[in-house]
Amino acid sequence: MKGILLISGGFDSAVAGYLLKDKLDLIGLHFSYEPFTDNLPELKSRKNCDVLGIKRFISINMGKELEIISKKSKHKYYFILSKRLMFKKAEELAKKEKANFIITGESLGQVSSQTMENLYCIDKAVDILVLRPLIGFDKNEIIDIAKKIGTYDISVGPEVCDVLGPKHPITKGRIEEVEREEEFIKNGSLY
Repeated sequence: MKGILLISGGFDSAVAGYLLKDKLDLIGLHFSYEPFTDNLPELKSRKNCDVLGIKRFISINMGKELEIISKKSKHKYYFILSKRLMFKKAEELAKKEKANFIITGESLGQVSSQTMENLYCIDKAVDILVLRPLIGFDKNEIIDIAKKIGTYDISVGPEVCDVLGPKHPITKGRIEEVEREEEFIKNGSLY
């Protein structure tokens, strides 16, 4: 079986990949935020895939789409909407590659988009099964594993996934509101 591992260059996604790499044939998929960030997250993601033995790595630049989301939607929905778009693009790739799953490094409650309500809203964007092997882990547990598997030093550095995000994101998204916001920006050919 095959899975699309969403890999950001941070600790979580590399550890998620590690936990499933012996059970699934993984393809690493990175979403670049350039020009709002440099290419360091992509380089870190690529290197983490090398360490994990993930042979296929694909990077998709989403800078333009993320800018549209940040400007055209109610900004508090940015994280949910951007993740929904990433999941949709990952699902398209999964169909082409005949992959069965999307895998993420999300764990419950770590950041704003990782609440039960928001994860529900994100999952509703796709039909493919989403695996979250870290869902019950806390950050210290994840970092300990990253140190053991050799991805910690690669992943150290600032998190850049919030570069366009709001200061006060919604933490209890409702699917009706999220879909309404998505519909509002749909004219930008994102979906």
